[in-house]
Amino acid sequence: MKKICVFCGSSTGKKPQYVEQARSLGADMAKRDIGLVYGGASIGVMGAIANGCLEAGGKVWGVIPQSIIDLEVGHQNLTGLEVVDGMHERKARMYELSDAFFALPGGMGTLDELCEIITWAQLQYHSKPCYIINTDGFFDGLLQHFSYINKEGFLSDAHYQLFKSFKTYEEALSDFSRL
Repeated sequence: MKKICVFCGSSTGKKPQYVEQARSLGADMAKRDIGLVYGGASIGVMGAIANGCLEAGGKVWGVIPQSIIDLEVGHQNLTGLEVVDGMHERKARMYELSDAFFALPGGMGTLDELCEIITWAQLQYHSKPCYIINTDGFFDGLLQHFSYINKEGFLSDAHYQLFKSFKTYEEALSDFSRL
Protein backbone atom coordinates (compact mmCIF):
# COMPACT_ATOMS: atom_id res chain seq x y z
CA MET A 1 0.00 0.00 0.00
CA LYS A 2 1.28 3.43 -0.93
CA LYS A 3 1.05 6.09 1.77
CA ILE A 4 0.83 9.86 1.43
CA CYS A 5 1.79 12.13 4.29
CA VAL A 6 -0.50 15.15 4.45
CA PHE A 7 0.67 18.28 6.25
CA CYS A 8 -2.29 20.43 7.31
CA GLY A 9 -3.73 22.59 10.05
CA SER A 10 -5.03 21.66 13.47
CA SER A 11 -7.49 24.54 13.00
CA THR A 12 -10.34 24.60 10.50
CA GLY A 13 -9.49 27.99 9.01
CA LYS A 14 -12.09 30.53 7.98
CA LYS A 15 -13.31 28.94 4.74
CA PRO A 16 -15.39 25.75 4.85
CA GLN A 17 -13.70 24.45 1.69
CA TYR A 18 -10.51 23.77 3.67
CA VAL A 19 -12.27 21.14 5.79
CA GLU A 20 -14.44 19.90 2.91
CA GLN A 21 -11.39 19.38 0.69
CA ALA A 22 -9.54 17.53 3.45
CA ARG A 23 -12.46 15.20 4.12
CA SER A 24 -12.86 14.53 0.38
CA LEU A 25 -9.13 13.91 -0.09
CA GLY A 26 -9.17 11.40 2.76
CA ALA A 27 -12.15 9.58 1.25
CA ASP A 28 -10.57 9.58 -2.22
CA MET A 29 -7.31 8.20 -0.83
CA ALA A 30 -9.24 5.35 0.81
CA LYS A 31 -11.02 4.55 -2.46
CA ARG A 32 -7.64 4.38 -4.23
CA ASP A 33 -6.14 2.19 -1.48
CA ILE A 34 -3.66 4.91 -0.51
CA GLY A 35 -2.90 5.13 3.20
CA LEU A 36 -2.83 8.43 5.06
CA VAL A 37 0.03 9.51 7.31
CA TYR A 38 -0.55 12.74 9.19
CA GLY A 39 -0.01 14.57 12.48
CA GLY A 40 -2.44 12.49 14.52
CA ALA A 41 -4.87 15.15 15.73
CA SER A 42 -8.64 14.80 15.93
CA ILE A 43 -9.33 18.48 15.30
CA GLY A 44 -9.21 20.97 12.44
CA VAL A 45 -8.21 20.10 8.90
CA MET A 46 -6.20 17.20 10.35
CA GLY A 47 -9.24 15.64 11.96
CA ALA A 48 -11.27 16.14 8.77
CA ILE A 49 -8.82 14.30 6.52
CA ALA A 50 -8.44 11.43 8.99
CA ASN A 51 -12.19 11.10 9.43
CA GLY A 52 -12.81 11.24 5.67
CA CYS A 53 -10.31 8.45 5.08
CA LEU A 54 -11.55 6.28 7.96
CA GLU A 55 -15.23 6.71 7.06
CA ALA A 56 -14.43 5.51 3.53
CA GLY A 57 -12.70 2.41 4.88
CA GLY A 58 -9.14 3.66 4.57
CA LYS A 59 -6.09 3.22 6.75
CA VAL A 60 -4.69 6.14 8.74
CA TRP A 61 -1.45 6.42 10.69
CA GLY A 62 -0.89 9.39 12.99
CA VAL A 63 2.36 10.56 14.54
CA ILE A 64 1.93 12.96 17.42
CA PRO A 65 4.17 14.39 20.15
CA GLN A 66 3.34 13.57 23.76
CA SER A 67 2.86 17.29 24.49
CA ILE A 68 -0.03 17.38 22.01
CA ILE A 69 -1.51 14.15 23.37
CA ASP A 70 -1.48 15.89 26.76
CA LEU A 71 -3.83 18.52 25.29
CA GLU A 72 -6.29 15.67 24.55
CA VAL A 73 -6.45 16.27 20.80
CA GLY A 74 -5.02 12.95 19.65
CA HIS A 75 -7.30 10.95 17.34
CA GLN A 76 -8.38 7.75 19.08
CA ASN A 77 -9.73 5.72 16.14
CA LEU A 78 -6.74 5.40 13.82
CA THR A 79 -5.15 2.35 12.23
CA GLY A 80 -2.06 3.34 14.19
CA LEU A 81 -1.07 6.24 16.44
CA GLU A 82 2.58 6.70 17.37
CA VAL A 83 3.36 9.00 20.26
CA VAL A 84 6.83 10.56 19.99
CA ASP A 85 8.88 12.87 22.16
CA GLY A 86 8.91 15.97 19.97
CA MET A 87 8.39 17.63 16.62
CA HIS A 88 11.74 16.57 15.10
CA GLU A 89 11.01 12.93 15.80
CA ARG A 90 7.46 13.40 14.47
CA LYS A 91 8.66 14.77 11.13
CA ALA A 92 11.31 12.08 10.76
CA ARG A 93 8.81 9.30 11.48
CA MET A 94 6.19 10.76 9.11
CA TYR A 95 8.88 10.85 6.42
CA GLU A 96 9.82 7.20 7.05
CA LEU A 97 6.21 6.04 6.74
CA SER A 98 5.41 7.94 3.53
CA ASP A 99 5.87 7.67 -0.23
CA ALA A 100 4.86 11.27 -1.02
CA PHE A 101 3.88 14.51 0.72
CA PHE A 102 0.88 16.80 0.27
CA ALA A 103 0.45 20.21 1.91
CA LEU A 104 -3.09 21.45 2.56
CA PRO A 105 -3.99 24.74 4.24
CA GLY A 106 -2.53 25.17 7.70
CA GLY A 107 -0.41 27.43 9.85
CA MET A 108 3.21 27.63 10.90
CA GLY A 109 3.50 23.90 11.65
CA THR A 110 2.30 23.06 8.15
CA LEU A 111 4.77 25.51 6.61
CA ASP A 112 7.57 24.12 8.78
CA GLU A 113 6.82 20.55 7.68
CA LEU A 114 6.50 21.51 4.01
CA CYS A 115 9.70 23.55 3.90
CA GLU A 116 11.67 20.91 5.78
CA ILE A 117 10.58 18.08 3.49
CA ILE A 118 11.45 20.17 0.41
CA THR A 119 14.82 21.02 1.99
CA TRP A 120 15.46 17.31 2.58
CA ALA A 121 14.78 16.72 -1.12
CA GLN A 122 17.13 19.60 -1.97
CA LEU A 123 19.84 17.96 0.14
CA GLN A 124 19.12 14.64 -1.63
CA TYR A 125 17.95 12.88 1.53
CA HIS A 126 14.98 11.67 -0.51
CA SER A 127 13.39 11.80 -3.95
CA LYS A 128 9.76 11.44 -2.86
CA PRO A 129 7.27 13.75 -4.58
CA CYS A 130 6.13 16.89 -2.78
CA TYR A 131 2.82 18.54 -3.66
CA ILE A 132 1.25 21.82 -2.61
CA ILE A 133 -2.54 21.78 -2.87
CA ASN A 134 -3.40 25.43 -3.45
CA THR A 135 -7.03 25.39 -2.33
CA ASP A 136 -8.78 28.63 -3.25
CA GLY A 137 -5.38 30.33 -3.67
CA PHE A 138 -4.35 29.62 -0.06
CA PHE A 139 -0.67 29.19 -0.98
CA ASP A 140 -0.48 31.95 -3.63
CA GLY A 141 1.74 34.17 -1.45
CA LEU A 142 4.09 31.31 -0.57
CA LEU A 143 4.35 30.20 -4.19
CA GLN A 144 5.09 33.79 -5.23
CA HIS A 145 7.82 33.91 -2.60
CA PHE A 146 9.32 30.63 -3.80
CA SER A 147 9.38 32.10 -7.32
CA TYR A 148 11.00 35.27 -5.98
CA ILE A 149 13.79 33.43 -4.14
CA ASN A 150 14.38 31.41 -7.30
CA LYS A 151 14.71 34.62 -9.36
CA GLU A 152 16.99 36.13 -6.71
CA GLY A 153 19.36 33.16 -6.88
CA PHE A 154 18.62 31.58 -3.49
CA LEU A 155 16.75 28.60 -4.95
CA SER A 156 18.20 26.98 -8.05
CA ASP A 157 16.00 26.06 -10.99
CA ALA A 158 16.57 22.36 -10.20
CA HIS A 159 15.50 22.84 -6.58
CA TYR A 160 12.52 24.93 -7.66
CA GLN A 161 11.31 21.80 -9.46
CA LEU A 162 11.34 19.66 -6.29
CA PHE A 163 7.68 20.40 -5.60
CA LYS A 164 4.55 20.70 -7.68
CA SER A 165 1.58 22.92 -7.04
CA PHE A 166 -2.00 22.04 -7.99
CA LYS A 167 -5.28 23.85 -7.46
CA THR A 168 -7.04 20.62 -6.49
CA TYR A 169 -6.06 17.47 -4.72
CA GLU A 170 -7.53 15.44 -7.61
CA GLU A 171 -4.80 16.79 -9.91
CA ALA A 172 -2.11 15.89 -7.39
CA LEU A 173 -3.51 12.38 -6.86
CA SER A 174 -3.57 11.84 -10.62
CA ASP A 175 0.04 12.94 -10.87
CA PHE A 176 1.02 10.70 -7.94
CA SER A 177 -0.82 7.73 -9.49
CA ARG A 178 1.34 8.02 -12.62
CA LEU A 179 4.52 7.45 -10.61
